Amino acid sequence: MVAQKNILLLGSGFVAAPCVEYLVRKPENKVTIASRRIANAQALSKSFPGTVATSCDITDEKAIEALVAKNDVIISLIPYIHHAKVIKAAIKHKKHVVTTSYVSPAMLEYDQAVHPYMIISAKNAGITVMNEIGLDPGIDHLYAVKTIEEVHQQGGKLKEFISFCGGLPAPEDSNNPFGYKFSWSARGVLLALKNTARYLEKGKVIEVSGTGLMDSAKKLNTGYPGFAFVGYGNRDSTPYDKRYNIPEAETIIRGTIRYDGFCQFVKALVILGFLSEEEEPQYAANAADITWSQVVAKILGTKNNSTEALTAAIIKKCDLENNAHKAQILDGMRWLGFFSDVKVHRRGSLLDTFCATLEDKMQFGEKERDLVFLQHRFEIELKDGSHQTRTSTLLEYGKVGGFSAMATTVGVPCGIAVQLILDGKLTAKGVLAPMTSEINNPIMELLEKEGIGMVERIL
Repeated sequence: MVAQKNILLLGSGFVAAPCVEYLVRKPENKVTIASRRIANAQALSKSFPGTVATSCDITDEKAIEALVAKNDVIISLIPYIHHAKVIKAAIKHKKHVVTTSYVSPAMLEYDQAVHPYMIISAKNAGITVMNEIGLDPGIDHLYAVKTIEEVHQQGGKLKEFISFCGGLPAPEDSNNPFGYKFSWSARGVLLALKNTARYLEKGKVIEVSGTGLMDSAKKLNTGYPGFAFVGYGNRDSTPYDKRYNIPEAETIIRGTIRYDGFCQFVKALVILGFLSEEEEPQYAANAADITWSQVVAKILGTKNNSTEALTAAIIKKCDLENNAHKAQILDGMRWLGFFSDVKVHRRGSLLDTFCATLEDKMQFGEKERDLVFLQHRFEIELKDGSHQTRTSTLLEYGKVGGFSAMATTVGVPCGIAVQLILDGKLTAKGVLAPMTSEINNPIMELLEKEGIGMVERIL
């Protein structure tokens, strides 16, 4: 008889279900789903026999420790700022941890005892803390490392590494001015647009932020001309010369994919101030009702909130007169209701007030599906000095009535990592990410059995 394995899942968001589905295929796996609101955990648990639901407050260290102590592996799908607390409890009770998040400095501190006063560490406790094992980060690492190691083993050099990833509505469901729909927080998506991107291009470090990030977007040549994709930098790509062991690379760019038109529309919204997090009295919950046309008029500094006056003021402020996307941008603002007498949902700041409208208008419908597109492009100098271009591409569609492509490509790799730890096949200790073939190959093998993998081509 196979011994029972106990798994604690912290978080019950949309990527959790494919992870749980993968794990409960083995009857010996018993999953406890813990969420701040027990109703959310119960809703997920109902779909999967062998699971139980419980409530859990991540700020209650004793409660977290009590849950961690009862389980063999802890899956932390809660916001990344809480992972360090989970790792600390897991080290104390010598339990393994899996997350889909980037390794933060706070998490990395628990890798080994780097300070004399810090007795506890993942390595000392002999536990595996596996991170960055979703889609991006996750599947992207698996296939990047695979090709890079192959190139190096064959005596070649990687001169350029360019990688773009995006979760989008399928083309037939991209029916709004953004070409985008929300499967998670609209606020999180918009705030990510305020991040600074850093990357290496032809030997120089490039840094872009603010409206410059949207201006930096370029049309992508993916080899799939049916998709009108553009891409722009995401976060800081410069550490990947070390993370991927490619000191010879002259270009390293990791970025985000959107449909063409998204960036021009967002840039106009940024110029108008729609990403402002500042609390303003007119957006307070107890303030008087205000319409979208009144909001836009106030932003533009005009008392005339007619459609004609607002349109003219927007064209001037956003410098749209000779912009090829002018009509599309103005149509989008009309679709959002900016020229209407529709009352806004007041949420304190302009950003949150705007997000309330986006979340009303930009959810996936019941019969709609998403897609995930991830592509690496490798420019290689072979051992004999000749040049070669390779690509690795993942294209995954969501299932109508089933899991989304994003949930599947984040949740399944996470579930696979958990199972490999339980089976004693993923044994490296410390705070880890999938950066070596020893860790990655068993994960890729099981992923491909699930029909998930990147298609590799030499161009």
